[in-house]
Amino acid sequence: MHSDVKGGAKKGYAAMLEYVNKTLTSPDVMTFEFKSLSGKKFAAVYLDGVTDKALLGELVIKPLRSVREGEEDGQTAMLLASPEIKECKEIQEVIDGILDGNAALFVEDGGAMYVIGLKNPPGRAVTEPPTQVTVKGPREGFTEDIKTNLGLVRKRLKSSDLHIKLLSSGRQSATAVALCYIRGVCREGVPEQIEENIKKNKIDLVPDSSYISSFITKHPRSLFKHCGSCEKPDIFCAKLCEGRAGIIVDGSPIALTAPYMVVEDFQSAEDYYITSYRATIIRALRLAAVLIGILLPSVYICAQLFKIQLIPVKLLFKIASSVSGIPFSPSVEMFLTLMVLEVLNEASIRMPKYVGLALSVVGALVLGDTAVKAGIISTPAIIIVAFSAICLYTVPDLVETTTTLRLLYLMVAGSLGLYGIVLLTAFMLCYLCSEQSYGVPLLAPFAPLVEGDLKDALLKSNMYSIKRRPLSLGSRNKVRLKSDKK
Repeated sequence: MHSDVKGGAKKGYAAMLEYVNKTLTSPDVMTFEFKSLSGKKFAAVYLDGVTDKALLGELVIKPLRSVREGEEDGQTAMLLASPEIKECKEIQEVIDGILDGNAALFVEDGGAMYVIGLKNPPGRAVTEPPTQVTVKGPREGFTEDIKTNLGLVRKRLKSSDLHIKLLSSGRQSATAVALCYIRGVCREGVPEQIEENIKKNKIDLVPDSSYISSFITKHPRSLFKHCGSCEKPDIFCAKLCEGRAGIIVDGSPIALTAPYMVVEDFQSAEDYYITSYRATIIRALRLAAVLIGILLPSVYICAQLFKIQLIPVKLLFKIASSVSGIPFSPSVEMFLTLMVLEVLNEASIRMPKYVGLALSVVGALVLGDTAVKAGIISTPAIIIVAFSAICLYTVPDLVETTTTLRLLYLMVAGSLGLYGIVLLTAFMLCYLCSEQSYGVPLLAPFAPLVEGDLKDALLKSNMYSIKRRPLSLGSRNKVRLKSDKK
C-alpha cells in the first residue's frame, strides 16, 4: 500500500494519512482531524512551531467546519480563505510542503491533497546590520527569512524586469535559494552559469550563504573571494541595477552578488549619500589604511634586520632604546605580538558580551603593559600591531584576506627582506590580474584599464557624471541615467 501511495497512485484518505504519519514520525509533526457539519472528514498536518496555527484555524479549519450539507460544490479549495493553496497529485509534494513549514490538508471525499501556505518560522525583526552601519541613508538590513528579504528587495525595485528564480540546495536541508537579476541589464549567461553551479553541488546542508559562495566560485581555495557580499537591501538593489546577479539564501542575512571586483569592498553605501568630494577622500583613506595594515609590520621587520637606514635617525634612537634587552629577534617578537592580538580577538568574540569587553581591556592594558615592563615585547611592536589591526578593519569585508596577507608579508620580510616584499607584491598583482569572476577581471577597472568606470572606482564623481553602467560588467543596457534634454 505504501509503495503505491509513494508512487502517486490515488489511494484513500486513510491510506494517505497513514503513510504521512509513518513517514513523519517526529513529535513536532501534528495531525488534527475534524469534520464539517455535513459529515465530511478532513485532516490537517503541520509542523508545530513553524506553521501559523492561528491562521490555520481561521483560514482553513473554521470555514470547512461550518460547511453544511448541500452547500459543497466539490471544490474544497473554493471554501478556504487562504490565498496560497496548491493541489498536489504526489504524496511527496505534500511531505515536502509540511517539512517546509506549510500545512497539508487531506480530504476524505476523492482523496484530494492540498498544501496551504501558512509558514511562519521564528525570526528576528528587520534591524540595522552590524558591519555595514551608515550615518546617512537607509538602516534596514537583511534578516534570516528569505521572504522578508525578497520583500525588502521588491520594496525598492518595483520593476517588471526584476526576475527572481527560486532554487533549492542541500539534499537534507532543501534550503531555498533566490537568484535575482534584472532582465536586459544583467549580462546574458551569468544567471544561467550561477544556477548551474548551484544545482550541480549535492551537499547535505546549506546553513548559510557562505556555502553557496563556495559553490559558485571557480577557485574556492583562492585567498581572494570571487563574489561580493552585502547585508543591506539598498546595496543589493544598487548592484542589481549595475548589471550583477544577486543570491539570497534562506537562513542567512548576508546576500551574494556576482560578478565581483575587488574595488567594491573599498566602497560603502554611505559614499552615495554624501558629497562626492568626501566620498573620494574616504575611499583613498580606506585604500591607504589597508596597505598600511598589511605592510607596516613587515616593513618594520625589514628595516630592523636588513635596511636600518630606512628609519629616520631620531626614530631609530627611540626604537633602539626600546628593543634593547628584548630576548627575541624582531621577527619572533612581531609574530608573538600578532599571536597575542589574535588570541585576544577570538576570546573577546566567543566569550559573553560583557566578559569579552572586560577581557579586551585587561588584555590590552594589563597584559601589554606588563609584557613591556618585563622586557618580553617592545613598545614599538605593540603600537605597530595595534595600529595595523585598526587599519585592516576600515574594510571589514576584506579582513580575512588582509589578515592572511599580513602574515605572509611578515614571513617573507623576516627571511628575504625588502626583496621578499617586492616579489610577493609582484606575485599577488600578477595573480589578481589573471583572476576573473564570471568574465570580469578582479582588478577591473584598473587592470584592464576601463576609463569610463574610473568615475566610480576609487574616485567618486557626482551622480550626473555617472550616466552609464559599469562597462566592466558587460551590461546589455548601458544607460543608467537618462536625460529628457534633446
